[in-house]
Amino acid sequence: MVPAADPVKKPGLRSVWLDAKTPRGSGSGSKSGSKSETKGTGGGGGRKGDPAAALDLEKITAATVALLDAEGLAKFSMRRLAAELGVTAMSVYWYVANKDDLLELALDRVAGELSPPDPDPEDDADWRVQLRQLAQSYREMLVGHPWTTGLMSRFLNIGPHMMAFSGASIAVMRKGGVPVERQGGAIAAVFQFVYGFANSEAQFYQRAAEAGITGDELYRQSMGRVTEEAVDAELFRASTEIMAARGGDTVVEMFGRDFTYALDLLIAGIEASGPSGPSGPSGSSGSSGVSGSSGSLGS
Repeated sequence: MVPAADPVKKPGLRSVWLDAKTPRGSGSGSKSGSKSETKGTGGGGGRKGDPAAALDLEKITAATVALLDAEGLAKFSMRRLAAELGVTAMSVYWYVANKDDLLELALDRVAGELSPPDPDPEDDADWRVQLRQLAQSYREMLVGHPWTTGLMSRFLNIGPHMMAFSGASIAVMRKGGVPVERQGGAIAAVFQFVYGFANSEAQFYQRAAEAGITGDELYRQSMGRVTEEAVDAELFRASTEIMAARGGDTVVEMFGRDFTYALDLLIAGIEASGPSGPSGPSGSSGSSGVSGSSGSLGS
């Protein structure tokens, strides 16, 4: 969605993917790519040798993702992007109407890193394995691009890559025998959990990066500080026992084990509430810590 300061007639429906016309009444076609097709690659009439002449929406979106990865959402601006591309901000506005449109395109671009499993209902792959694949992939995307967590709730998330992921998630729930009236809740339980977990994980790594230390160093420093100033010794003792028991020599391993176990609990709950009882419609009730790559439904 666009900020309140950017007035639109139907803010609830505002999305670059719903806009059939190019911005500022220039040309026609979809904003997801047709602008550069109708206008060519001249970037608003740039001369040969001018960086603006080599611009297209794909290049602008890729540069946006790279800049967001490097500097974060708070520092991102159209002027900063234009400077990175070596053009004027007006050259960028030739392809997108505003910053929100560009951020929405960038969000779906990173969703292209997801590889949803085959949604074919005839595919005999275990639905639980496929659900773990979807969840783990969503987590990897959110942690790999921390700025995405701040954008998920701002947009409709109906770009082609996000829609492919959503379709695969629904197909997996159907394959698992989840009744249609429960599918929304089951999907929310899994992916809201992944969103929250990955957001916390990404913020931890970001704090470490800002401090110029590794995640393991930040963890040791934090635990050392808490040890020195623990107010409730019993609570702290119980907490440290839990951290030690969960295993893992590194923060990455600890996050991974916690995530896998929590996800297994959710899948077991979906199975247990299914129409076929605790064993679920697809056979055994056991679960493995399978991880893979795929995507998300947003926050």
